[in-house]
Amino acid sequence: MADERINQMRGYKATLNNPRVSNEAKEHAQSVLDNELGGDQPHEDILTAQGARNKSPNRVAGGYKAAMHNDSISKQGKKQAQEKLGEMPQE
Repeated sequence: MADERINQMRGYKATLNNPRVSNEAKEHAQSVLDNELGGDQPHEDILTAQGARNKSPNRVAGGYKAAMHNDSISKQGKKQAQEKLGEMPQE
């Protein structure tokens, strides 16, 4: 059951990021993600299924730092990386 939810979430997230999809379809996808698939819970399921809960915090922090200095990353992406880096527990 969790795998089905994860796959549905992936499809709707792809819809949100596809420039060829109409705004109406994007609104529907966002509505389904928020209301029917449990908001961020499928995201947590994906991380657990992928084993992301066991990733090295140093490597994750390094990835965020690299994203902040990568010219091909958007300003929004850099800002998100900085926020995520700030949320990480300091060791």
